[in-house]
Amino acid sequence: MFWLYLLGLVTVLTIALRRVLRRQRPLDDELYSKQVAIDHVQSGVAWVRADGTIGSANPALATTLNVAAADLLGRVWVEVFPEAERERLREAYSQMLLLGMASLQAYGRRADGTFAWLDVLLVAVHDHKMRFVGHHCLVADRTRERVLEDQLRELTESQTSQTGVTSAAR
Repeated sequence: MFWLYLLGLVTVLTIALRRVLRRQRPLDDELYSKQVAIDHVQSGVAWVRADGTIGSANPALATTLNVAAADLLGRVWVEVFPEAERERLREAYSQMLLLGMASLQAYGRRADGTFAWLDVLLVAVHDHKMRFVGHHCLVADRTRERVLEDQLRELTESQTSQTGVTSAAR
């Protein structure tokens, strides 16, 4: 008789486990697709813990800064930027704490010492009790656009100066 109850219990638990696993599979797929999306964001995403250290960074951010993603982990997030930008970043951070979100344009320091022109968006994250647990630092690399704008400006200025010289010679 005991074995019959045990067999019934095992059957019920097996059915319940299969149902839970079936419900969990779409959640796993959704989590995987979101992780893939975050890993391949064009210029970069970093999760910054409440203590100010980088908890995770996607490969796109590491590529933007010419470092390995693992090298970013544990670093203070403002160290990604040159010293001259840090005061502006602290102001944006304070604004993010008050408003939940802040954005600015700043230079990022690459591992080789060069700079990247970045659009930075800071987004605060709170737990279910509204305690601050960290923030996301979303970065869009605008270096290429900035270089092209500078080249266009120089070309326009050189054409303007040549036109001025030509008309003055007439």
